[in-house]
Amino acid sequence: MAEIFVLVDHANGQVRKTTAEMLTIAARLGEPSAVYLGPGAAEAAATLGKFGAGRVYAMDSADLTGYLVVPQAEFLAALVGKLKPGAVLIPSNPAGKEIAARVAVKTGSGLVTDAIDVQPGDGGIETTKSVFAGSYTVKAKVTKGTPIICVKPNSAAPQEKPAAGQVVPVNLTISDAAKTAQITEAKEKQASGRPELTEAAIVVSGGRGTGGDFSPVETFADSLGAAVGASRAAVDAGWYPHTSQVGQTGKQVSPQLYVACGISGAIQHRAGMQTSKTIVAINKDPEAPIFELVDFGVVGDLFTVLPQATEKVQASKG
Repeated sequence: MAEIFVLVDHANGQVRKTTAEMLTIAARLGEPSAVYLGPGAAEAAATLGKFGAGRVYAMDSADLTGYLVVPQAEFLAALVGKLKPGAVLIPSNPAGKEIAARVAVKTGSGLVTDAIDVQPGDGGIETTKSVFAGSYTVKAKVTKGTPIICVKPNSAAPQEKPAAGQVVPVNLTISDAAKTAQITEAKEKQASGRPELTEAAIVVSGGRGTGGDFSPVETFADSLGAAVGASRAAVDAGWYPHTSQVGQTGKQVSPQLYVACGISGAIQHRAGMQTSKTIVAINKDPEAPIFELVDFGVVGDLFTVLPQATEKVQASKG
């Protein structure tokens, strides 16, 4: 079976859940191997091995971490050219998409972004993705080179499959041309105590219907251990940070459960959450477009509905 590379998504050595999801997908396609860039590979190897990585190709160098994504793309492209994996899975976030595009160009390979499912198929790996602002679901296959696939978070439930997790040091020379955009300063994002929006299994979002008061949205989200999102109308009004915007011009999420509170359901917002597994909407307007999309709809005032829902959730916890 061919090796399937998974580019490890980590923060200061802490492996993110998206990596476990991609390793689970890789096990369907071949033999999972992780590609770890930066310090902390030895510590991360145990986690990576737990989810199926037989090998962990690693390089700890300031040439990779002290610059923007170009050196990482150059490294990954060289590794792909040398070891010829069956596919490369990369997290579908802004940095991952840029790395994937550069690797595809450098290796002469086809690229699929924002995949919500990846399966072995007749004649090659088959991906599923949502296109045209979520209006269509399509199947896509790479027909040239090594399939380079960006996978959206929550596309698979992580499954443990213990493997060796053997760290394999790799030393490649990064060209000077790749090191022309240097990182001069980095600050850690202030912790909110809630999950990262793009990785959360549950997202509760508020819109214009909140009138700027997100407290019932936040309280309900916290009862579920959910992330909090917002519509473009809410962030443009200054009611919530732009970093929490869900939509075509914000962040795209694909949680197991998405709860839209006081959001009308404009196409801009739908494009960012339409691939959610289960969608619930709360809106006073029974004609709101969001109700065309949902699995469950509640016609009512979010300031009445959410406190009752929060109370029920908390009561169920005993």
